[in-house]
Amino acid sequence: MSSTKRAKSSQRQPLSRERILQTALILADQQGLAALSMRKLAEALQVEAMSLYNHVTHKEDLLDGLVERVVAEIEVPTAGGDWREAMRRRAHSAHAALMRHPWATQLFVSRVNVGPNMLHYLDQTIACLHTAGFSYALADHVWNVLDSHLYGFTLQALNFPLEPEHYAQAAGEFLPLLPADQYPHFKALAQLVISGEHTGLQDFSFGLELLLAGLESLRLRGQPQP
Repeated sequence: MSSTKRAKSSQRQPLSRERILQTALILADQQGLAALSMRKLAEALQVEAMSLYNHVTHKEDLLDGLVERVVAEIEVPTAGGDWREAMRRRAHSAHAALMRHPWATQLFVSRVNVGPNMLHYLDQTIACLHTAGFSYALADHVWNVLDSHLYGFTLQALNFPLEPEHYAQAAGEFLPLLPADQYPHFKALAQLVISGEHTGLQDFSFGLELLLAGLESLRLRGQPQP
């Protein structure tokens, strides 16, 4: 596209940080972070690449903005009610948001994210736990252990090499590699998947509820410092 056509397009749709971030979000969802560059972003917006820097200072600023947009999709817990329900809703909301944006979990766990949305999200999480009776120090452990489950489960779900409908077939193909005299328990589990008695599907709620129950027990015992 010529510079003249790009200028006209820009006049029709003024360039803004909001528009840049929304387009970057779409590109990241479609192609992944590795394919997201300022050049490709400019092409998608039909503007010159240098014009982006009037609204985002550099690539890291762009990534910060993307994290902020994803955090805005997560339900923020409120203090004063059932802390387990609040954290349960937080976890499920976060898992759903991260599954919608498969590239986002890596940014959450590999960067220091201190935008206003993220800070509000974390502050209210701590407030919810502290109001429930956890000390600040223990609240820090609580939300981090819950988020470890969240991020680990999400990354596995996004990267697992098999689709659920292929589990039984894969188990059947894997069975000859499991001599009963060497791996009797693994073989028995695989046979359950093959027969349909066990799906092999893992459940985000299963681990989450175990953690919440254990943390509630810790809270009721008076929360010794880990």
